[in-house]
Amino acid sequence: MSDLQSRIEGLWAERDTIDIDDADVIATVHEAIDRLDTGTARVAEVGADGGVVVHQWCKYAVLLLFKISKMATVENGPFEYADKIPLKHDYMARGVRVVPGAQARWGSYQAPGVVMMPSYINIGAHVDENTMVDTWATVGSCAQIGRNVHLSGGVGIGGVLEPAQAAPVIIEDECYIGSRCIVAEGARVGEGTVLGAGAILTRSIPVIDVETGDEISRGEIPSWCVAVAGTRPRTFTGGEFGLPAVLVIKRLTEGERHDKSALNDILRDHGAAT
Repeated sequence: MSDLQSRIEGLWAERDTIDIDDADVIATVHEAIDRLDTGTARVAEVGADGGVVVHQWCKYAVLLLFKISKMATVENGPFEYADKIPLKHDYMARGVRVVPGAQARWGSYQAPGVVMMPSYINIGAHVDENTMVDTWATVGSCAQIGRNVHLSGGVGIGGVLEPAQAAPVIIEDECYIGSRCIVAEGARVGEGTVLGAGAILTRSIPVIDVETGDEISRGEIPSWCVAVAGTRPRTFTGGEFGLPAVLVIKRLTEGERHDKSALNDILRDHGAAT
C-alpha cells in the first residue's frame, strides 16, 4: 500500500503536467481506484483515539481519475449514460442486494449484506456490512457509512472530495437516519444514534442538548442518542427568525436503538418522526 500511496502522491504533485494517455499513469490510478472499489483502501476512518483519519492519497486518486478519464457512452439495459466513470457490477458475487433503479459508481465500496433500494452511491464512498440504503437515498463522494445503518427514504448524504484534507461525512455503526435528512459538509453522526426525519446537519449546524440548553458541538452528534430537527432564535434587522439546529432529546444505552417501539414513543412525544 505504501508504494501505491507514494506513486499516487507523486502523480498528484505533477498533476498539471502528467500525460493523461500514459499507460503507467492510467494503471497506477486504476490500481488505487480498484482498492477503493474492493474496500482494501478507504478515504477515511475513525481512528483509535476517536478522531477521523483522512487518507488524502485516496482522494488524490479519485481526482486523478477524473483528470485522465474520457467521456464514454455507458449502456445499462435500456438505459444510456454519458460519463467518465463506469458503474459497478457483479453484485451477486459481492453479496450485495441491488433493487432495480439502484446505481453505484466504480470506486465505491459496498460490503456483504448491503441492500440498495433505488438509490445512488458515488465514487469513494464506503458502505459497511448489512446497511440499508433506502429508496431515493444518495451517498455522496467519499462518505463513510458504518455497519447496520439504515439510511431512510430520501436521505441525502453529502460528498466531500475537495479540499483533499477535508474529512468526509461519517455515519458510524448502528445509526438510523430518518427520512429526508441531510447530512453534509463533513458532518459526523456517532454510533447508535437515531436522527429524526427532516433534520439538517452540516459543520455549521449547532447540536444542542435540550436538558441543559448547552451547545454540544457544531456538526457532530454524539453516540447513542436520539436527535431531531430544531431551531435556534436569531435576531436580525428584519426581526427574529429561527435558524436550523439539531436537538439531542434523549441519551440511549448501548443497543437501545433496536427497540423500535420505544424509539417511536420518544419521537412522538417530541412531535418528531422517523
